[in-house]
Amino acid sequence: MSELPEACEAPAALSRRQGLGGLLACALWAVGQARAQAPAPTLDWAVLYRPFTGEATPTEARVTVITPRLADNGFSVPLSVRVDSPMTAANHVQRLVLLSNRNPRSVIAEFELGPWSGKAELATRVRLNGSQQVMALAQTSDGRWWQGTAEVEVTESACLDAS
Repeated sequence: MSELPEACEAPAALSRRQGLGGLLACALWAVGQARAQAPAPTLDWAVLYRPFTGEATPTEARVTVITPRLADNGFSVPLSVRVDSPMTAANHVQRLVLLSNRNPRSVIAEFELGPWSGKAELATRVRLNGSQQVMALAQTSDGRWWQGTAEVEVTESACLDAS
């Protein structure tokens, strides 16, 4: 059997302290990278809805967000949304977006609707990072945007970074 080249030889034995130090350094680097990728929560709604609405400012009407005022924990908060729309072929809700201004990821969910939906209503459960407002944006077939918000007091946060 031939000998391995010098570059492929096993490194000299590491001390326990050097090994643990290396593992700690790698773990801290990974945590730093993960935090750098998550955008910081913002309280400015315009920053959150502009990627969807462009330059349009949603009108605060026609959208009703229903959620309990107090939630025991943020892991599974019931939320329902109703949009006042006839849901006909000429006049219907096309898109519904749920936003959070305190979650690490501000877009909670997106839904596509149409006249086949019958009603512009949905019910779901969401995960919330502490007490906050939740916004529902609805885009109608004429291109207009509507909004509704609800305040939720969460006693136990669901998101671990708690930013």
